Amino acid sequence: MKKDKILIIDDSKSLRLEIKDVLEKAGFDADYFKATNGIEGFKLLLDHPFDLVFCDLVMPQIDGAKFLQMRATKPYLLEVPVLMLTAIGDVEQKIKVLSMGANDYITKPFHPGELVARAQVHLKIKHLQDELRQKNALLVELSTTDSLTKIYNRRHFLELARKEFERSTRMGLQLAFLILDIDYFKQINDTYGHQAGDEVLIKVCKTIEGSLRDYDIFGRYGGDELTIIFPQTELSQAMRVAERLEENVQALSLESIQKKKITLSGGLAAKNSSHKDLESLIKDADEALYRAKQTGRAKIVGF
Repeated sequence: MKKDKILIIDDSKSLRLEIKDVLEKAGFDADYFKATNGIEGFKLLLDHPFDLVFCDLVMPQIDGAKFLQMRATKPYLLEVPVLMLTAIGDVEQKIKVLSMGANDYITKPFHPGELVARAQVHLKIKHLQDELRQKNALLVELSTTDSLTKIYNRRHFLELARKEFERSTRMGLQLAFLILDIDYFKQINDTYGHQAGDEVLIKVCKTIEGSLRDYDIFGRYGGDELTIIFPQTELSQAMRVAERLEENVQALSLESIQKKKITLSGGLAAKNSSHKDLESLIKDADEALYRAKQTGRAKIVGF
């Protein structure tokens, strides 16, 4: 189990040591960091994944209020609970500090038991929220990603492709669609086994993914059929990219299939005024793929 990271921001060295001592005696298994003002604390907060922050309200230079304002500029930092410390105990001041984004408020001089109890509560909440975020991220990955190749699955690819098609129509942008098949993939599976076939599919996808731009959309359409949307790309430019993908895949050498050459057949279509929806663009790319297969494979054919 990883240690918690706790940041203590206070201009008083004795108070920083007192907070650390109280928490250590209470059994907190943590790495402790210190800062003497808000700007030092904020810099540390940017550099480390803290689980809890204690921050004095009144400090020279950058005080606790300014620290909260800086923290609010980075939404992901709001996931880290901040407990404010101050000698001012009136209700209006407490409300003001909480409204600025503090998660809790402790009045100095504090009782060790209160400090420990509040720290325990906020760490527990932070741990539960972290766990929930991890589970949600996993659910998103499972719902959008192909489990074998780790690229987009068909459903999510089509969802993104449809949005890109609509955007290109709305803004008058170019768009190209490429559909690829691994040549003789069934023979690879039959000859070398499905495990070798899976390795081929994984390596091909990694090779293609590594050759694409960040904003290209790449998915597994089904079986060994792979699809790519090239936003803001004309046919000739998309063809150059597609042919480069073919060359990169042909350069693969896998022991599991005795270094047999892997080739791709592809059909490429560029959006024009006749394409009223994504399905019509896919249909043209699919027809071009059929021609690539009928004329010898290992090539990209444009519609």
